[in-house]
Amino acid sequence: MVWLRELPWREPDAVLAAWGHAPWCAFLDSGGVLEERSRWHFFCHAPRHVLSVSAGHVTMDGRDLGALSPRQVLALLRELCPPSQAMELADSGVPFCGGLVGFAGYGFGLALEAVPSIHLAQAGVPDMAVALYDHAYVWDRQEKRCYVSGFSSVSDMEAGCVAAWHALPEQVAPAPVCPALRLEPDQSEAAYCQAVARARDLIAAGDIFQVNITGRYTARLPEGVAGVDLYRRLRVQAPAPFGAYLSCGAGFSLLSCSPERFLSVSAQGGVTSRPIKGTAPRGVDAAQDEVLAGLLAADEKECAENLMIVDLMRHDIGRVARIGSMRVKDFLKVERFAHVHHLVSEVRGTLLPERDAFDLLGATLPPGSVTGAPKHRALEIIDALEASARGAYCGTVFRIGVDGSMDSAVIIRSFECAGRVMRIGVGGGITILSDPQKEYEEMRLKLAPFAAFAEGV
Repeated sequence: MVWLRELPWREPDAVLAAWGHAPWCAFLDSGGVLEERSRWHFFCHAPRHVLSVSAGHVTMDGRDLGALSPRQVLALLRELCPPSQAMELADSGVPFCGGLVGFAGYGFGLALEAVPSIHLAQAGVPDMAVALYDHAYVWDRQEKRCYVSGFSSVSDMEAGCVAAWHALPEQVAPAPVCPALRLEPDQSEAAYCQAVARARDLIAAGDIFQVNITGRYTARLPEGVAGVDLYRRLRVQAPAPFGAYLSCGAGFSLLSCSPERFLSVSAQGGVTSRPIKGTAPRGVDAAQDEVLAGLLAADEKECAENLMIVDLMRHDIGRVARIGSMRVKDFLKVERFAHVHHLVSEVRGTLLPERDAFDLLGATLPPGSVTGAPKHRALEIIDALEASARGAYCGTVFRIGVDGSMDSAVIIRSFECAGRVMRIGVGGGITILSDPQKEYEEMRLKLAPFAAFAEGV
């Protein structure tokens, strides 16, 4: 039974300040320009079940389940999710009342594709962490209304959720300031350019069409600095339509300002993906913005990059979609974000009747926009050319509801905190037209707002 109660308005920051320090809490954040994709915020805590995967080893609710394959893990998540309550949730008017929330990192996708890695995983970073929540606090940015909704029939839990919300303060102090953080790269500028040049050589040799080459930047967090306090500041400085703060137990948290939807699945099986490929800076004023957006839309290399990823996503989704249902909408559309322009396309399809969101994740991870084409060979090349393991970066944050729907984001523009170590990954797509120095400059452009944040925290 799905239930819904309206609540007095509280700013998300007040909830993060009060409840965000708890282990296994999840805040799915929608920032920036208000539109349908960025209408809703969700906060979940006190999960029924928690599951984590590290190097194929699975732990659930503190119990060791041993080694499971990625597809066995996805099947286990399917079993955890309650039976469909699509009609009741649709009647409630909110898109999510609880269910599974978590992330699958890049390493989980590598395992799905059976690609071994030469890199040691970062200590304390799971390949997957997911929790099952039986209720969610919901913000509707468009209507400026708040709710708590759940699928449990336990009436005292409903009352407890309402009472806890009413006890929240209406105003909170700003997040504590911490000392400036120094981001150290995992490779030099010369090494990154050399990796790009090598990737371009492989493309010229016909080994691959495109590949995403990235790097990691690491900082040490001072004692007493909490990930949720960093996120409270980060979401103001770099608002994004698919932001997220996940606290996944055992000292790991993910702070994401992702602009990119990975996969959205409706309760009826409609699939949407919005891959981002192609980047240009923002202008100093509206006139310069228009010029830069026009140059991006006409850039042969950037358009080719996006086209190849559109084809890749059509192929990946098509593995589990109805024949003839795949189509492309908003092809090579320039969208503006807080700090950059991006080329964005939209790929749509419809799942086969016997397929669901878990099958779709199994068919598409890791995301095509941060790997390359053909994907399997791209994964092998990435592992050979990059300097360190990607960790959570280039995986996906997702929520799967009791109606079978899913929404998810590509983990980019994101910090991962493991103990006192904080990392962020950045990079870009390489084609035959790539210039190594320009690719390095694009990577630094994407990093710039986060480097400025680290210096100003």
